[in-house]
Amino acid sequence: MMPLQIAPGAVHVPGWLSPDEQRHLVTECRAWASGPVPMRHTVLPRGGVMSVQTVCLGWHWRPYEYVRTVDGVRVAEFPGWLAELGRRALAAAGMPGDGYTPDIALINFYDEHAKMGMHQDKDERSDDPVVSLSIGDGCVFRFGNTETRGRPYTDVELASGDLFVFGGPSRYAYHGVPKVYPGTGDPATGLASGRLNITMRVSGLRDGQPPPR
Repeated sequence: MMPLQIAPGAVHVPGWLSPDEQRHLVTECRAWASGPVPMRHTVLPRGGVMSVQTVCLGWHWRPYEYVRTVDGVRVAEFPGWLAELGRRALAAAGMPGDGYTPDIALINFYDEHAKMGMHQDKDERSDDPVVSLSIGDGCVFRFGNTETRGRPYTDVELASGDLFVFGGPSRYAYHGVPKVYPGTGDPATGLASGRLNITMRVSGLRDGQPPPR
């Protein structure tokens, strides 16, 4: 669990989640996936369909904004215990966490064919850090720079239980997942196959406030 600095403000903490915490999160993710706004493949503005499946807490992400409701149904609430886990995560990464109040979680499920292209997390109105948790199959997490989707970037192998935090000068770095390693997860987590990625963010939004452009 020794923190590894990948770039200024970007820290990888291998094996941070205990087996019990991983099992608990898998159980919760299953409930969220069938919640009021269930897990789905996101359709992009030009008609493309993302290969990952996503369910959101607190605010629902749709390209490229956050909303509270989908088809008149309010997204599931962001639980207080998950925010506390986010604060613990920042402390484990060596960052100040006492005032961290995440109110968005994006939970992505990757099957063996899913990928995530290089992108920035920039639809929030806050530059507080992003906390990312991995459960299940391992993957290649490509962490780049703030200017371009291309090089320079660093490929980091994330395994079940790993924590990755990026904030400060790396808050808007491009990042993605070019490859998942099928069959590398431990079924004892309750996830027989695939990869779950839980990312927490601070929206900086208020109800009734126009989304960022």
